[in-house]
Amino acid sequence: MAITRQDIIDRLHELGYQFFSSGDYNLNIVGIRYSNTNTNRFTDEIHVIYKVNGRWVHDVYQATTKPGTASLLNPTNSKGTAILVPGQYRSSFKLGYHKGKYLALVQTKPLKVYRDGDRDKVLDLNPKTIDEGIYGINIHKSGRDSVIVDNWSAGCQVFKRSSDFNRFITICNKSKDLYGNSFTYTLLDKWK
Repeated sequence: MAITRQDIIDRLHELGYQFFSSGDYNLNIVGIRYSNTNTNRFTDEIHVIYKVNGRWVHDVYQATTKPGTASLLNPTNSKGTAILVPGQYRSSFKLGYHKGKYLALVQTKPLKVYRDGDRDKVLDLNPKTIDEGIYGINIHKSGRDSVIVDNWSAGCQVFKRSSDFNRFITICNKSKDLYGNSFTYTLLDKWK
């Protein structure tokens, strides 16, 4: 069963997280991690909930909230590959350039990540490895319609389809014009 807007509102309130409900284009950007198993596929979702002319819009995009197999096998950080810890990260992103190449949401404040350093295909979510800092955990796109994650994510939250991502960035630009260049991202583990 699909996760609805009300499901997300209820879950955010349960966890004591903020849900933005006033004004048009006041974005709620919520990643849903459907499993903690590495499939090297885009098996998660990014939900964007906001109002336009006072009416709710709920966009759902296929994505990954987990690193790909190639990144797990070859970490770029000596502590291990980053896996974003579920939570709400208030005002932690802004519109900027991902690796200097294209407009995306880029990390501006410290985020919590698990560090998986054993160089295998299994996601290790050990609380003892949690690290907090600015690591370039961005919200960006993969290819036109990617199937395999591999190097598309080494901890980033990544859209499966570039067309979905382009729509998302258009919405982010509208939000920026109204509220400034600051975005909150919430990552939730599936709860239903």
